[in-house]
Amino acid sequence: MSKKWSIAYYLSTALFSLSMLLGAYFELTGAPSATAILSHLGYPAYLLYILGVAKALGVVGIWQNKVPFLREWAYAGFFIDLIGGFTSHLAVGDGPAQYSGALINLAVLIVSYISFKCRGAAVR
Repeated sequence: MSKKWSIAYYLSTALFSLSMLLGAYFELTGAPSATAILSHLGYPAYLLYILGVAKALGVVGIWQNKVPFLREWAYAGFFIDLIGGFTSHLAVGDGPAQYSGALINLAVLIVSYISFKCRGAAVR
C-alpha cells in the first residue's frame, strides 16, 4: 500500500509544484495576464510579487524534509491562497471558467497532502 501512496504523492506534488512555479514565474515577471487578473479582482499590482515569492518558497517548503512544520505551513499557505483565489473570483461574479483553475489546484493539493500523510503512516 505504501508504494501506491508514494506514487500518488510524488505525481500530485510534482503536478502541483509545476503549477505553482508557473504561477510564481508569471507573477514575479509581472506578466500582463497576471496583472490583468489581479486588477480584475480588485487587488493592487504589488501583490503579484508577494504571491510570487510566497509560491516559490511554498514549493521549497513542500519538498524539503528537514523541518516538518515548514511543510505543514506551506500546505496551509497554499490552501489559503487557493481558497482566496476561488472566493475572489466568486465575489466579482466570475464563472467556472475563471475559478476552475483554483479548484483544480486545490484538489491536487489535497491529494498531495493526504497521500503524504498516508505514505508516512504506511512507512512507520
